[in-house]
Amino acid sequence: MITFDPDGLALRRAELEDAMSAPGFWDDQAGAARISTEHSRITRKLERHERLRAEYDDARELFDLGEDEGEIGQLVALLEGELARLQEDALFTGEYDAGDAILEVHAGTGGTDAQDWADMLLRMYLRWTADRGFETEVLEASPGEEAGLKSTTVAVRGENAYGTLKAERGVHRLVRLSPFDAAHRRHTAFAQVVVAPLLPDDAPIEVDEADLRIDTYRSSGAGGQHVNKTDSAVRITHLPTGIVVQCQNERSQTSNKQTALRILKSRLAELEEEKREAELARERGAAQDIGFGSQIRSYVLHPYQLVKDHRTDHEVGNAQSVLDGALDGFVHSYLLAKAAGKVL
Repeated sequence: MITFDPDGLALRRAELEDAMSAPGFWDDQAGAARISTEHSRITRKLERHERLRAEYDDARELFDLGEDEGEIGQLVALLEGELARLQEDALFTGEYDAGDAILEVHAGTGGTDAQDWADMLLRMYLRWTADRGFETEVLEASPGEEAGLKSTTVAVRGENAYGTLKAERGVHRLVRLSPFDAAHRRHTAFAQVVVAPLLPDDAPIEVDEADLRIDTYRSSGAGGQHVNKTDSAVRITHLPTGIVVQCQNERSQTSNKQTALRILKSRLAELEEEKREAELARERGAAQDIGFGSQIRSYVLHPYQLVKDHRTDHEVGNAQSVLDGALDGFVHSYLLAKAAGKVL
């Protein structure tokens, strides 16, 4: 069972503060930045814990004094929210969990409906990440022939962005009456969500130039809604793995190439993470497919409304609220199941 350890965090913060006060700390700027980031992250966790303790003491005092139940109820609701976030913090134990993330959405089977579905998922994630306080930057968006998106790549920055977004990787299935079918029949569409840690520029991952095919092209996006148009878009294919990454948000081809290489390194790091997780699953006797065929969640809009996660059985009847960004319940259920060793 994973628990929140304030004493251990306080000890780690003291160690980091000793390192930060040492002579020559900033001589290695990359290392210093990592230490400073970890210090800030631990400090925020401890402050949340202290705030939770203070709110708990306030609620107990009001209860002992026999104060208004409504006021006590409001404090308890705040306590429950803080406790859930504190519990969630304790679940992020992976090497990259605390850092930023790359989020990709790719249209799958379903033609125009699938491309529209990819666009709907992008909207859902942009709303959800905004509610979580994450910063997002759309790096690439390839429009569909008639509507929607063939693919999109988004950088998501914020505390525990990667650890949180890992809950979303896999195939998402949509069932609805198709707006693109003249007979208005029910269609099923699929989209794949890929999540990778957004590594720093100095990440120790070597990429052999001989393993890369680099193509440049004129970007054609959906205008200001998704991405700025440029003449310097870059697509990089990693030949040994078949991983393809793209970037078109900068006006400089050189900048786009650097960003694409950074995304590629992140995808390669994620590939290694998946291999490690698959090995752990085999050791538990519960190997699972985390590739494209792994359908993690269904969004049914007709003949009834239901969003159901097939890994945790968490479900919500108000499908529109989920599409509007209400994903916290699904993410929290996944994190708890993962910590218990029930899912990858």
